[in-house]
Amino acid sequence: LLSRARSVPPGLAMAPTKGKATKRSGKKSVAKFTVECAAPVEDRVLDPTTFAKFLADRIKVKGRAGDLQDKVSVVRDKTRVSVQAELPFSKRYLKYLTKKYLKQNQLRDYLRVVATDPNTYELRFFSIQDDADDDEE
Repeated sequence: LLSRARSVPPGLAMAPTKGKATKRSGKKSVAKFTVECAAPVEDRVLDPTTFAKFLADRIKVKGRAGDLQDKVSVVRDKTRVSVQAELPFSKRYLKYLTKKYLKQNQLRDYLRVVATDPNTYELRFFSIQDDADDDEE
């Protein structure tokens, strides 16, 4: 009977647990991402106010869209939309929502989302080659 209770080798026993779980107190890490949309705004193709509202309505916090609490803030400048969020927040998620906005407004065929630095995306027009190449053939 005692041999069964001691069947686990001594090196594989579970580690002892601590009595109380400690909470971290301090500042939460915050990520700041920007979407630069100067070219489409200058050509009056995109309205940064509606884009900022779209992001504020669609960003999910704890599985709920539109309920940003105090964890996410969306700020609009003239040609720039900034998102400041407590981690975890993915830059890729911001790109996904930007592309979704472009698709909804039928701008996806004309604009693309390009990463210019680790915290910034930029909306650029697709570069279309001149039809002069076709005329030469």
